[in-house]
Amino acid sequence: MMEYNTKKKRLPLPEYGRAVQKMVDHALTIENREERQQCAETIVSIMDGMFPVAKESGEIRQKLWDHLAIMSDFKLDIDYPCEVIRKEKFNEPPARIPYLKGEVKNRHYGRFVENMIAHACSMEEGEERNKLIELITIQMKKDYLAWNKDTVDNKQIFDDLREYSNGKIDIQEGYIKGYQQHNNQMRNNQKRKKVFKKKY
Repeated sequence: MMEYNTKKKRLPLPEYGRAVQKMVDHALTIENREERQQCAETIVSIMDGMFPVAKESGEIRQKLWDHLAIMSDFKLDIDYPCEVIRKEKFNEPPARIPYLKGEVKNRHYGRFVENMIAHACSMEEGEERNKLIELITIQMKKDYLAWNKDTVDNKQIFDDLREYSNGKIDIQEGYIKGYQQHNNQMRNNQKRKKVFKKKY
């Protein structure tokens, strides 16, 4: 009768598979310390070859030895080449991430836009501040369109920006012309993408 994996012992690290786990279980039964050490090093070499993409990371060897310790339930008595994770540290729950409190004026813009506007208000007048304001208005329009798929009035964006900044950022009519040119460029790019998709 076939035995399903769901009925077998739960693997601590399923990504390595049951075959590698059996090797680790076998290593725990080896009495000779030298042979056990050699077996552990062989297992780590096999684990290393299973994920070649991960080799780009400089911490891969550390992780492999950590994983070996975890798979042996921290019972494998060998000379680890590096300091491995402790059992008590492994079972320690992750630190609680504090949730930012406070109301957001308009949810479709979010706190990120609010923070950018506050930063722009604190900057001195100049090209850098103007460039940031331009990027903020572009982001605000993207966020607005994510909620309202049909359209968004440029004046609405500028009015919202004025309100968020308590009047410190008041975009004049001259800026609207440049802003509209940017919007037209965005629409043209979208049209080109659609045509390209149809052809190919």
